[in-house]
Amino acid sequence: MNYIPISNLEQWRSLLADPNKQWVYGYSAYELAHAWQGEMKFPASIEQLLLDSGISMMRELDPIAMFPEHQVHLDTRQAPSQNDLFVLARTSTDLMTIMVEGKVDEPFGPTVADWLKDASAGKLRRLQFLKEHLHLSSIDDERLGSIRYQLLHRTASALIEAKRYHARHAMMLVHSFSDSAAWLEDYDAFLALYDLQGGANAIAGPVRVKGIDLWLGWISDRQASDFEVFS
Repeated sequence: MNYIPISNLEQWRSLLADPNKQWVYGYSAYELAHAWQGEMKFPASIEQLLLDSGISMMRELDPIAMFPEHQVHLDTRQAPSQNDLFVLARTSTDLMTIMVEGKVDEPFGPTVADWLKDASAGKLRRLQFLKEHLHLSSIDDERLGSIRYQLLHRTASALIEAKRYHARHAMMLVHSFSDSAAWLEDYDAFLALYDLQGGANAIAGPVRVKGIDLWLGWISDRQASDFEVFS
């Protein structure tokens, strides 16, 4: 895969599947781009989240590459997980892969149960793949059915890329721009599968998954009107 450097917001916009529909003030693609585009560093809100985590390794994290609209293939090359932003970060000794999911008021898509209605053999194989890669094979179908499917494949993306980059750590991070922390309860329900406490403005974990330390985080942030907009 070839990567092209991005130096402005218009280039970020061009990567969207439907720029005219997705690039709208107050929606997640627009808000996330305005929060992250600029110098190669974490947004101030993310830096504060890492500092407040109380985890020494998090305080050392430094981004070394960012890839907007990053596709990760799962069990097949069909229907990859389209991640809003992939950040490869490092400490003095380790690498971490971070999949950032931007949200305003948009939900995390269908539940697993809804996604599986009249499921094809391909969907059943994909779910089995995700359960194995997320170390969730022991979770009963009824409980897993209430979880939002998007949270599964976004988290799996972080773990898959961690293996690819030989990173010891992976994180799925929700960057929310909702005043009411919309859909936080769905995120919390997902973390409960790992017996982790969720909540806004916190990082939970780690959970050891196939030799990788998995972390899960949520940050509630301001919208673009409160930021200096980069040109």
